[in-house]
Formats: sequence, C-alpha cells, structure tokens
Amino acid sequence: MSTTVAGPEVDASAVHALIQPERKAFDTAVTAGFVRRGKVIVVLLATDAAAATIAVVAGSTLTGGGPFGGLDVVALPILACLSFAAAGLYGGYGPSPAERLRLRTYCVLAVTAASLVFAAGLGATAGTVAGIALIGLLLLVLGFYAEVAARGFLIRRGLWGAKTAIVGMDACSLALADALLAQPELGLNPAGFVIGSEETFDSRAQAKLPILGSIEDAARHGDIEVAIVCSCVDLVLNDLARPGPLPFPRVVVAQQAPDLQSLWTQTRTLGSVLGLELRRDLYRRHNLRIKRCVDTLLTWPAFLLAAPLIAGLAIAIKFVDPGPAFYVQQRVGRNGKPIQVLKLRSMFIDAERRLQDHLAADAQARSEWQRFFKLSRDPRILPSIGNFIRRTSLDELPQLWNVVRGELSLVGPRPFPSYHTASFDTGFQALRQTVPPGLTGLWQVSSRSDGDLAVQKSQDSFYIRNWSIWLDFYILLATVPAVISGSGAR
Repeated sequence: MSTTVAGPEVDASAVHALIQPERKAFDTAVTAGFVRRGKVIVVLLATDAAAATIAVVAGSTLTGGGPFGGLDVVALPILACLSFAAAGLYGGYGPSPAERLRLRTYCVLAVTAASLVFAAGLGATAGTVAGIALIGLLLLVLGFYAEVAARGFLIRRGLWGAKTAIVGMDACSLALADALLAQPELGLNPAGFVIGSEETFDSRAQAKLPILGSIEDAARHGDIEVAIVCSCVDLVLNDLARPGPLPFPRVVVAQQAPDLQSLWTQTRTLGSVLGLELRRDLYRRHNLRIKRCVDTLLTWPAFLLAAPLIAGLAIAIKFVDPGPAFYVQQRVGRNGKPIQVLKLRSMFIDAERRLQDHLAADAQARSEWQRFFKLSRDPRILPSIGNFIRRTSLDELPQLWNVVRGELSLVGPRPFPSYHTASFDTGFQALRQTVPPGLTGLWQVSSRSDGDLAVQKSQDSFYIRNWSIWLDFYILLATVPAVISGSGAR
C-alpha cells in the first residue's frame, strides 16, 4: 500500500490574479517597443537608401557604368537595404557600433559579389568591374557615416535604444548606469532603478536616474523593453521570489567582470551551464602580423598624400616662431622600449620654462595638470597655428613615419611620455606594454583628451582585451569626424 504525501494546495486563481496584470504590462511594453523600433527602422532605412544611391551614382559616373545598366540606382540600394535588414541592422536594439560595422561590411561584400556575378553573366568590361568595386567601397564608407549621423539624430530624440530598467542599487548598478548614460550608442536607454523590498534608497542613484520602485511598479510603466540584472545570482533570487519570470520583454544579465573580454564573446552550452568563450586575439602572432600588414597598406599612401600638407604646416610654424618645425619626444613603446615620436611643433621653443612658471603661479592649473597632464589654457601653445594643428590633430601627421617604421600601429593605446605612464598602476602599465601603441585609439574617438586617467585606463583596457581587426577599422573610421570636429582635442 502506497501513501501519497500531499503538498500545499496551490490556489490557481490567486496565481493568475498576480500574473495577469504583469502580462498586460508585458504586452504594452512589447507594443511600445514595436512603435519605437518602427520609427528607428524608417530613419535607418531612409539613410541607408540615400547613402547607397549616392554611392551608386558616384561610382557609376566615375567609372562609366554599373552592373545593371540604367537600373543601378534602384536595384543596388534595394539589394543593400535588404541585406542590412537580414543582418539585423534595423532591429533598434544592439549590436554595438563595432559589431554593426562588421555586419555592414559582410553585407557590402555580399552585394558586391552578387553584382560581380551578375555583371560577369552580361559580359562585364574592366570599367564595369572597377565601377562595382568603387560602388562597394563607397557603399561601406558612406553607409557607415550615414548611420553615425542617423544614430545621433535618433539619440537626440530619445528613440535610439530600448528603455531599460536597472534592477538593484548596488555599486554594480551605479557603474552600469554611468556607462549606459555615457554611451547611448550601445542601444540601452536607462530609465531608472528597480529596488527590492530589502533595499534602501541611495541618494547617489537618485541623482543619476529616477527610482522606478519595485519590479511590479516598473512593469506597470508599460514602456520598459529591457531589464538588466547585475549578476546571475540576482537573476535567480528575483525569479525565486516571484510567481513568474521577470515581466519584461528582454532580460540582460550584466555580470561585472572588468578584466574579461566583453566584445565578440561567444556563449557555449555546457549541459545546463552557460559557458562564455573568451579570446585574447591581440596576443596571437598571426593577428599581430595581420595588424602590421594593414598598417603598411594604409600608411604608405596616407603618408605620401599628407607630405605636402606637412611641409606647408612646417613653413607656417617657422614663420610664427623661428626654430625647428619638428620635434622628437621620447615615449614608452611596446615592451617598455623607448621610441622617438615625431610631431609638428605646436609650442614655443622655451615651452618647458613657460609651463613651470605657469604651474608655480596658478594652483588651479597645477591641479588640472596633475589630473589630465593637459591644460585648457596652455601658455606653451603657439598663437593661431599651434591651436589649429592641435585641435585638428594635424601636429601628429608626421607620426605616420613612425607607423611606416613599425614603431607605432595605426590604432592602439597612445604612446605616453614616461611621466604620464608612471601615473598608472604597475598592472595597467604592464598590460599597456604588451601591445603596439597607436596613432589613434578608442580614447581619442570617445572621451579623447577630456577623459582623465581613469577614463584613459578604462578605454585602453577595453581595447586591448576586446581587440579585433573590426574594432581597428571602426576606430579608424570614427577618427575622421573626431578630428574634423576637434572634440576634446587640445
């Protein structure tokens, strides 16, 4: 005879009453996200179509015709936009800018290959093949900058990025809020903090974002598309304390691991365990060879084109302040090896004396120098020409020769003077010296020289641990508008 032990009786109607309001809020959030994404798609699609049309017209005009005869202006933009849509570039939620460039490049390569196959079937001439290649290049470059402009437009209107609730108010949550507010291009627009029953209000959190209340309160807002939980443990605890899953269309687990790779990380199913596959691509010898080949292929043409401009700026410098137009500064290179970095002179000959006198007389300037190793009002800078070449980063053009010589890479952590490097902890100094320093870097195209030592460390660490050739290409393309705008440079 068997005995059945009855468990506690479950009140199905009570559970349904608890879950039903959250399901309605869930459906409302899904609808709100659908409407927002629809607006994003319209803007991105129109931008890509316009960029593709310009690329086709310019490429066909310069080379005497495209692969589809008179239908190029219609067929190629449609084909390009369809491929971008298939790659998920019109989702309105992720991926990151560097990942978007990788996907965009694959799409352009596919469109270009399809055009070449079609043109070959029609008996393509050399001019047609050249036209297709030029159209593909223009489609990639113009499309990238068009997307940057469109993303800025959408960010300013609060449409780019899913409205996001951050679950918790601990140190991880506060750091996450800072990161998302500083980088709206990531596609997560923080709406506020969700607090548990045992958590207390944190004035630091309230200064950053609104407090949405409990999970149920946040769900009732009806427009929260994403909830971010700051660890797997928090996710489990929140799920166990509820009659159903978290009532948001998407839930992201933000595991705080600053020393690990986050870009390009792949998930692996290990039975019931989630695995994260991490790579150290920048330490692989074949990747360093690829990086060096890209540097060589891009730098020689750039150096030859820049030579007349460098000569003209050198003459202007000598006119303002007689003396050498160039100067060499010793910086810390890979493996700690000193390198001699070449620059156009933007300062007076007696710059060091002017600096020391200024710092001795101005306590505020002294504090600024100790934090940034730069001054907003620098007495060393040559009038007119000095500010111009520093604001536009033209003073660094001669460093293309350092890249040709292999002392610098086009992209990497900037080589700092020894006094600047010594201000970092020894662990970060060692990490920085494992890779080639660069002419431009992630810091320069984001916070640039407005970022203090902590920002420099964060950006450089992210670049080293998340390197790929796609990240390098993204930084190179992003350097152009950063230099033109002069944002943060001084």
